[in-house]
Amino acid sequence: MQGNSQIAKLSTFALVMLIIGAVDNIRNLPAAALFGSTLIFFFIFSAIVFLVPSALVSAELASSWTDKGGICYWVKLAFGDRCAFMAIWLQWIANLVWFPTILSFLAGVVAYLINPELVHSKLYVISVILVIFWSLTLINLKGIHVSAKFVAFCTITGMAIPMALIIGLAIAWVLLGHPLQVNFNASTLWPSFSHINSWVSLTAIMTAFAGMELSAVHIKEINNPQKTFPRALYISVWLILATMILGSLAIAIVLPKDQINLVNGVMQAFTSFFAAYHVSWLMPMITVMVLLGTFGSIISWVISPAKGLLQAAQLGFLPPFFQKVNKHGVAANLLISQAVIVSFICLAFLLMPSIGGSYWLLTALNIQLYMVMYVMMFIAAIYLRYKYAHVPRPFAIPGGKVGVALVCLLGLIGCAITLIVGFVPPEGLNVGSIVSYESVFISGILVTVLPTLFFFMYQKKTTRCIENSNGLVGDMN
Repeated sequence: MQGNSQIAKLSTFALVMLIIGAVDNIRNLPAAALFGSTLIFFFIFSAIVFLVPSALVSAELASSWTDKGGICYWVKLAFGDRCAFMAIWLQWIANLVWFPTILSFLAGVVAYLINPELVHSKLYVISVILVIFWSLTLINLKGIHVSAKFVAFCTITGMAIPMALIIGLAIAWVLLGHPLQVNFNASTLWPSFSHINSWVSLTAIMTAFAGMELSAVHIKEINNPQKTFPRALYISVWLILATMILGSLAIAIVLPKDQINLVNGVMQAFTSFFAAYHVSWLMPMITVMVLLGTFGSIISWVISPAKGLLQAAQLGFLPPFFQKVNKHGVAANLLISQAVIVSFICLAFLLMPSIGGSYWLLTALNIQLYMVMYVMMFIAAIYLRYKYAHVPRPFAIPGGKVGVALVCLLGLIGCAITLIVGFVPPEGLNVGSIVSYESVFISGILVTVLPTLFFFMYQKKTTRCIENSNGLVGDMN
């Protein structure tokens, strides 16, 4: 038994890989690249007010309660069942909104193998999203298990190598004296704080940083987490910041702002670099690598959100129909329902005048929902530190209760700013009129959140029926 315990322990390197794998993604680069040299400021600012706070809070909560974990359980401890369900619902529905964005990126990559002009076709993008997502759903209904080795292979081959390559090509671009599409001086590096559009970039960057809390589930699987986790966190934050900043700048320096496509901006940058260096023959190879990396990053996520929502079944919020598990141990009805919802979300590509506009709409909607969940997590963390001060914490935020309050306050500030600027699309992106954009955006928020009222009423009715049934049995006895 002792030997098995030793095998289960994670090294600092393994933990760093898990953290980076959960957060770093090459698909996020084009959205950040839209904001030129000011993205450096916003990446650093976002790390201070969101990336680090979310990681520290998640680590403390995960190490404090190991019998059960995750956002649903943490919020339940703090504020009860209904808030817990709202938190897990927001996490689940945010992931469903996220799927079309990453799958549209996948469609853009596939287009480069067939015809790059296809990326401008809404019918093509929607068709690819639906075919891939429903295929992965049907595969997961079989209970298929994707090994960690395969996912790691996809991550290294399709994320790490292309990310390092695009950064290397950009460095060579600068050293060889090629023209730059962005300027680096005091006036361009420092954003203007007088106009809200200067802050719109936070939406894209916060999206890139979301998911840091996922790594905290491994806190009990490492030796001496009080030292190992902060070390791994420190290394990960610097690696994530470096790759995201340099990768985004790589696209910004080679492509004019008005030519950056949110769906296939990465492939546009590689095409420009390869053409300049006379190695365009590498394009099919890098396309397959990025395709593999993107596929590997989403294949296991198709079933993960459904598993998270299934926790709510234990609290009585889901009808029995959604709780049924097939012979492979998969919540089949919930998984099929998830695919149906994602199919409807794809209609967003028909509501905006451009693919880029639709991509941004879904990205902004995703992060709005996620930010509300993070607000609940930060407030719960403060409450739990005071209410359960006696609970042992293998990993604790330095500074005691004051330290926790300050870290959570930083996180809440980051969430608040993101929630405000999320209603404003970036300049130069074709989203139609601002009125139509915000109408669709607000409608999207309402449509994704209002179903919780039905589940609240269902849970209340179910609880009342159980209480009445128990009372009847008591009278009979």
